[in-house]
Amino acid sequence: MKTQIVIVGGGAGGLELVRRLGAKLGRDAYDVILIERNRTHIWKPLLHEVAAGSLDANLDEVGYRSHGHRWGYRFFLGSLEAIDREARQVVVAPILDEDGTEVIGRHRIRYDYLILCLGAVSNDFGTPGVREHCLFLDNREQADRFRQKLLNHCLRVSRTMTTDSGADAYVNVTIVGGGATGVELAAELFNAASALKHYGLEVFDESRLRVTLVEAGPRILSALPEDLAEAAHKELEALGVRVLVNTAITEATSTGMGTRTGEVIGADLKVWAAGVRAPDVLKDIADLETTRSSQLVVRPTLQTTRDDRIFAIGDCCYCKPDNSDRPVPPRAQAAHQMARTAYRNVLSLIADRPLEAFVYRDRGSLVSLSRYSTIGSLMGNLVGGRMAVEGRIARIVYLSLYRMHLIGVHGWLKGIALILVGHVNRVVRPRLKFH
Repeated sequence: MKTQIVIVGGGAGGLELVRRLGAKLGRDAYDVILIERNRTHIWKPLLHEVAAGSLDANLDEVGYRSHGHRWGYRFFLGSLEAIDREARQVVVAPILDEDGTEVIGRHRIRYDYLILCLGAVSNDFGTPGVREHCLFLDNREQADRFRQKLLNHCLRVSRTMTTDSGADAYVNVTIVGGGATGVELAAELFNAASALKHYGLEVFDESRLRVTLVEAGPRILSALPEDLAEAAHKELEALGVRVLVNTAITEATSTGMGTRTGEVIGADLKVWAAGVRAPDVLKDIADLETTRSSQLVVRPTLQTTRDDRIFAIGDCCYCKPDNSDRPVPPRAQAAHQMARTAYRNVLSLIADRPLEAFVYRDRGSLVSLSRYSTIGSLMGNLVGGRMAVEGRIARIVYLSLYRMHLIGVHGWLKGIALILVGHVNRVVRPRLKFH
């Protein structure tokens, strides 16, 4: 019987890990399996561009079936429902058609080693009305939904301005959360709005867009040094974004957001990007140790504290390295680094060799304000401090992060080819996606 290694979740870390394991172990003595609820992968840090229409996800997505065929692993479409540790099986939830018809029933997949890479979802902190009235950017489907709603509102405003020359109509967007996602989306919306007039909406431009960015903390981009966060704040305000700090949202309604100060911020579109937590399915799953936010607690080797055969990496795990008094932050760079450590440790566990402890190397943080600016800090703890970067250098480094992701997922040859194709697409493809 083949040794089965099951990876649940095909995000940034999971997809790189399954590629490495599939390429290393092959199909003869080992069976590497990926379980993922989506059919294709899109790098999560790009979802704000998909939402604004600046990026056509169809050109950048990775199909799991073709990728698995290329790299020697099997792909199973489905969602994790439970883990049977005694039988060493994962329970996969039934797959339903659009009309609710069961396509594939609940089933089990055996594992010898299990790696959970389920990522994270937005945390609404129990705020009333958020789940009912706000949009999220946790996956491709949600980003596509936001883009379609945004275009519909833009069309409505354009039509109003065309038929009534005295009208004063706007698209009002409120974004809750002053982290990288919220800040990047706010800037990207203005980039998209400025291009709409070239694609059939002659009377619509960025002046018809009103964006409010709301942050409960004292400043936006708390992960960056204060001077860089202040520079981003000023850049957003120069674009026309209304930035509110020290402002907590207490309620979301169909027409706007209520704040603790009593102000009601009217909005056609409401985006919640404030905080993340692990998926609900991980809460107390299989009696594994979890945090209040449902993250799986792991040892420095990335093994769960109560089962050596189960690993967890990325945003869904709570990892506090031996050399740090703080947990690893939920970032794509952390997921990629964890994937490499988990890869080596799974191989070591199979070969009965000592496992290595995960060491997080902070490469810094970068935030792209679309085509307007890029800011951030580089190197992090590699040099015992931070090096602030802005402008062209920061933009080059920011773009290189995605290029390294492509190489990690596809290998050097295809990764470089896709980078070159991306340069061509930026020239020959439309700037915005409208369908």
